[in-house]
Amino acid sequence: MIEVLDAASRGRTRLPWLDSRHSFSFGDYYDPARMGFGPLRVINEDVVRGGAGFGTHPHRDMEILTWVLAGALEHRDTLGTGSVLKAGELQRMTAGTGIEHSEKNASATEPVHFLQIWILPDRRGLKPEYEQRDIGRDVLSGRLFAVARKGGEGGALSIHQDVALYASVLADGERVEHEPSPGRQCWLQVARGSVSIDDTVLKEGDGAAIRDAGTLRIAGTSPSSEFLLFDLP
Repeated sequence: MIEVLDAASRGRTRLPWLDSRHSFSFGDYYDPARMGFGPLRVINEDVVRGGAGFGTHPHRDMEILTWVLAGALEHRDTLGTGSVLKAGELQRMTAGTGIEHSEKNASATEPVHFLQIWILPDRRGLKPEYEQRDIGRDVLSGRLFAVARKGGEGGALSIHQDVALYASVLADGERVEHEPSPGRQCWLQVARGSVSIDDTVLKEGDGAAIRDAGTLRIAGTSPSSEFLLFDLP
């Protein structure tokens, strides 16, 4: 069964410096029917104007993944980590027992566009950690590539939950397949372009909850499509 979350139906936060779309309840946007999907708690699509960003703020007991689509995002935290995250790079932050961080557009003039993802960890009270990797769109071209998973095998970032996150970039007509194990469910989030799952077409910003499915056959339906696929308990 595939249930589509239309991009236009997402929650929205608009500020002079921020345009944020929320797939699930977040901040002032609350929908009791959209509180997450399994351990996947947040998918926010954020566009931050040049020179602006999120000031220092706390997190705890959450796995936070940041996937930059365009521009560059500057990160600083109380672990002493400071870095700039560019398009094609993925960051994982384990908030654990508590961490404070800030996120700022690294450019004074150009916007930065990114997805921020929160996943509930498999246990509370973890030691705060940080990890960042340049994935590169060439690695994702025409294939499903695991960018984050428990244990971090195969070059993926390591997350503290039984979740595998795949990314892919498809040209029009290119296809990939994924077969979830029995009892698993999937969430697909389209970041750019459009894709189809069998007869279901998903456009940019759409999400899809996928349950009780066999082999997922995903095809690009625009010149260049980029999506994330979460394999979840």
